[in-house]
Amino acid sequence: MSDRMDDTMDDGDERSPVATTEWWVTCPAKMLVWARLQVLESGVAEVFDCDGQVLVYDGEDSARAALMDAEFRALDGLDDDDVESWGPLLEDLIPPEGDDDAELVPQMMRALEVPER
Repeated sequence: MSDRMDDTMDDGDERSPVATTEWWVTCPAKMLVWARLQVLESGVAEVFDCDGQVLVYDGEDSARAALMDAEFRALDGLDDDDVESWGPLLEDLIPPEGDDDAELVPQMMRALEVPER
């Protein structure tokens, strides 16, 4: 049985409050790609991806494993050496911001400039 749950919720379902939020990032082919991991008080984990989809997992460990399988890294676990080949400095990696998920979607992917050497 998969650890991933149905990624749709009925409109009548009450969503459990968010307990923690973490931003994850990857950089394939000079594209900065973000994902947001939220763990709900119920223990369910949700990953908001760059396409604006919310993927629902039965727990934080399952969601983290899926993100790592997709080569994402937790932003709070990165250091300067981890992002050296990406171009921007670690301090310049700022997660998307917005009042709702719709405002985040256009910010979830961006092309990086290749540094001249």
